[in-house]
Amino acid sequence: SVDISSAVKINEQFQISRQFWSYLIKKDLLPEPQKFINTVPHMSFVWGEDNVAFLRRRFDALKDHPLFAGMEYSEDPAVIHAWAPTIVTGRPKSQRFAATRMAVGTDIDFGALTRDLADYLKSQGAVISTDEKVTGVSRGKDGIWTLRMRRAIGKGVSRVRARFVFVGAGGGALKILQKSGIPEARGYAGFPVSGQFLRTDDQKLVARHLAKVYGKASVGAPPMSVPHLDTRIIGGTASLMFGPYAGFTPKFLKTGSWLDLPGSIRFGNIIPLLAVFKDNLDLSWYLVTQLLASKRAKFAALREFMPDARPSDWHLITAGQRVQVIKKDAKRGGILQFGTEVVTGAEGTIAGLLGASPGASTAVPIMLELMERCFPDRIAEWTPALRAMVPSYGKALSSAPALAQKTLDSTARVLELNLPA
Repeated sequence: SVDISSAVKINEQFQISRQFWSYLIKKDLLPEPQKFINTVPHMSFVWGEDNVAFLRRRFDALKDHPLFAGMEYSEDPAVIHAWAPTIVTGRPKSQRFAATRMAVGTDIDFGALTRDLADYLKSQGAVISTDEKVTGVSRGKDGIWTLRMRRAIGKGVSRVRARFVFVGAGGGALKILQKSGIPEARGYAGFPVSGQFLRTDDQKLVARHLAKVYGKASVGAPPMSVPHLDTRIIGGTASLMFGPYAGFTPKFLKTGSWLDLPGSIRFGNIIPLLAVFKDNLDLSWYLVTQLLASKRAKFAALREFMPDARPSDWHLITAGQRVQVIKKDAKRGGILQFGTEVVTGAEGTIAGLLGASPGASTAVPIMLELMERCFPDRIAEWTPALRAMVPSYGKALSSAPALAQKTLDSTARVLELNLPA
């Protein structure tokens, strides 16, 4: 059997985000949806007898699930060519391959969405400070937190006092939580992994591929290494990206310090760190092979997906840093976690988000979880308003087919996306 629990969980979380964005659109709090979300079919694509058999079993497990209604499967080269010509053209006729397709998949420009959300907040009086680094976090006897910040330009220092602090600093979140001194942050460590992608902006090539096509991670490779060839629409312009190619750097942010990793080591997290390195030699070997991979080897990986790809059409870009969560484990000493983790102080006055995957598409359910954990005495009062924003709040779409269909249909109409089958 094939375990589909992770796919179902992520899809369920994404539907919560879709409902929230739909609410903002209907309230005219966001501009037209095409600015940040567009229909781009999602596909899985594999080749080889064993992988084809696996994908067939996965399709059989997903096809009747309410959140995956309308999923298609094919081993017919002509059908797959119609879905995504670039992954079939030039492939050996003797090669057996298969694909699944969800026509209702999406591509999201999270940069555009973030700017629109920030503009709305500023219109309501919120102050957004940029180019500032948090250098200290402390809690006074009155229970109020003081954040000390240093400006990147001019090096001026400022302070902000707050009753509640959320640390959503990406790779920088761990260090800020450590500065706060909350015991709940002890035992956590971070393992930074850099990412690179091959990208093309050739519009003739882009026009031949409208899909996000996911492959299958090689044996021993971590989940984040699943190769994918994606249509990306950023700022209204489409491009294609293939990757990721992983690498290692001790920096927690692209513009961070080479001392980020060693500087985050504490007495409380040294054992989890050592345990993870001992138990994840396959990950270490994967990173070594990725670091040593030549340009030719990286391009060969793309050609497994797009056989007729030409090096002159593509260039290598460096993406962001993923800081994977390392946490204490009673049995193994420490474990490497490939998801996200919400860390909250005992009194609910500070919280932070650690980890990288599955990323921004699940931001809304993560914030709902944070509200439930940090404000348990107020969540009942807020529930009617939350249900107005997210109608399925508190319910599992995965076990309610009628509600799932209604939710998928309504959000697709508001966000101007393909309607589910």
